[in-house]
Amino acid sequence: MTAGTNPASDGRFGGSWTTEKLEILGSYLAAYTTALKNQPFKLMYIDAFAGTGDISVQQEHNGPRAIIDGSARRAIKIEDKPFDRLILIEKDYERYRKLVHLKTENPIRDIQIENCDANSFLRNLDVNWKEWRGVLLLDPFATEVEWATIEKVAQFNALDTWILFPVSAITRMLPKSRLPDDVSRKWAKKLTQIFGDDSWRKLYYMRQQRLFGDEQHERDTGTDGIRRIYKNNLKCLFGRRFMEQSQSLLNSTDVHLYEFIFCVGNENGVNLAKKIARDILKGR
Repeated sequence: MTAGTNPASDGRFGGSWTTEKLEILGSYLAAYTTALKNQPFKLMYIDAFAGTGDISVQQEHNGPRAIIDGSARRAIKIEDKPFDRLILIEKDYERYRKLVHLKTENPIRDIQIENCDANSFLRNLDVNWKEWRGVLLLDPFATEVEWATIEKVAQFNALDTWILFPVSAITRMLPKSRLPDDVSRKWAKKLTQIFGDDSWRKLYYMRQQRLFGDEQHERDTGTDGIRRIYKNNLKCLFGRRFMEQSQSLLNSTDVHLYEFIFCVGNENGVNLAKKIARDILKGR
C-alpha cells in the first residue's frame, strides 16, 4: 500500500482504533455542546472528510464486522444542545451521494453537504466568527490535510479542532538510512505541505561509524520523532490553545497508525476545552 492510500478509502472499513477515535469525538461533542448551550454563540460542526456517515468496523482480529455510526451521524445525533449547522465535506462523489441521503433523513436540520476539496473549502470559509463557535474534525483517509489549512483554521479563533495525524502513512514516505535529500521530490513536497516547512528533515541525524570513522545519515524508524515534530509545529502555531496530551491509535498488531490531536478554537475557552478533552482521554 502506498503512502497516499488507505484500506478505508471507500469510507466503509475500519478497526478498533476507528471505534476509539469515534468514541473520543462523540464524548467531546456531547460535552462541548452542553458546556456552551447557554452561551450566545451559534454552534457549528464541520467534518472535513466526512465519508458516508456510517462505517463498518472489525472489533477483533478476523471477527465479524458491524456497521456503526460515523462521525457525521454522531454529530447529528447530539441531543442536549444540537448543533445549529453541520457542514459535511466529501470530495469522493459516491461517498458524497450517501451524505446527501443522510441530509434527507434529517430534513429539519441545517446540514450543508459539500462535494469538494476540504483544504480549499476551509481556506475560503467565510463565517462571522463573532457569532459562531464550533468543532472541526480533520480526519483524512491518508495525508490530505495541508498545513496552510491548519494555519487558516487557527486564525478563525473559533473552532475546537481534532486532527487525525497519519503517522504510519508518513513513516512509509521516509527512507530509513539515507540522506534526507534522497526522499523523492514528490514526497518531499508533500511532507512540506503536511508539516508546513522542512522540519521533517530533523528526523535524520548523523551516526558515527565505529570501524572507519565515517558519518552516515540515519532516521529513527519509529513514529515518535514524526509525532513530536508535528506537535511542536502545532504548539508554535496555536500557542496555549494546543493541548500536549494526545491519543495514539493502534491497529490489532499494535502498529501506530494515527495520533489524535486536539487544539482549542478560542483563546477564552482554553481551560474548559482542555479540561473536557483531558478528562475524555484520561478515561481511555
